[in-house]
Amino acid sequence: MEFVFNNGTPIGNIILTLVLLAAIFGAVFYCLYIVCKRKLPFIVFATCAFFVIFGYIFVLPIISYVALAIMTVGLILSLFINLGDLRKFLANPFQVKQAKNTAFKVEKIFDKHEMYQQIESAVISLSKTKTGAIITFERNTSLADMLKNGVTIKAPVSAELLQTIFYPGTRLHDGAVVIHGNEIVAASVFFTPTTQAFAGKYGSRHRAAIGISEISDSVTVVVSEETGRISFAVNGTLESVDQANFLRVFENLMDDTNK
Repeated sequence: MEFVFNNGTPIGNIILTLVLLAAIFGAVFYCLYIVCKRKLPFIVFATCAFFVIFGYIFVLPIISYVALAIMTVGLILSLFINLGDLRKFLANPFQVKQAKNTAFKVEKIFDKHEMYQQIESAVISLSKTKTGAIITFERNTSLADMLKNGVTIKAPVSAELLQTIFYPGTRLHDGAVVIHGNEIVAASVFFTPTTQAFAGKYGSRHRAAIGISEISDSVTVVVSEETGRISFAVNGTLESVDQANFLRVFENLMDDTNK
């Protein structure tokens, strides 16, 4: 490095030296970043260590001192930042850290036909008593945003529970029940109703069922509280079905959404 300091004016030599050191620092930092991407503390530490050795080899003590100072400050900051972990280690240095169980979102295996029969039993019972109900089956389109205005249930599907939820006078009977797989995930969920104009008279439940079917691939069952009529809302359309054919149509619709 001697030739740098003995070439031209003193100020020019200083500027040239700083530019050269900045170029070397940038090159080393960039190379370490490429090799150890997203490990910034290690990159800074390794870069400083390089310049400590660099300053020692080329007899540039000021560079070694600055690099050592940066390393020291970095180590002190790291100790303060990780003080909690350090205390745990000092309290029990020989403790083996157990690996955490990774939660994977895996669809539960269940008997679909048995679940469908539970739905059939509940819907036919609600239809006979003219109890208004709206049950939405979540498919590939997530309804997570819709569930925020409802009440979390997270219980296995059963005919008795569905009838209890929609029993008039209960807190949850207004709004929809949302089912994912074989689990009732939420109740009293309110959907944005459709804005379509229909020739016939449709209540709030039917309009809400059509509305959710317009923005998702869900299948929604609606029971009218005035007539007990059972309807399916799918892909923005509403179709009625009699009690005798409910299970067959329901299974066909659910199978179609799985394809």
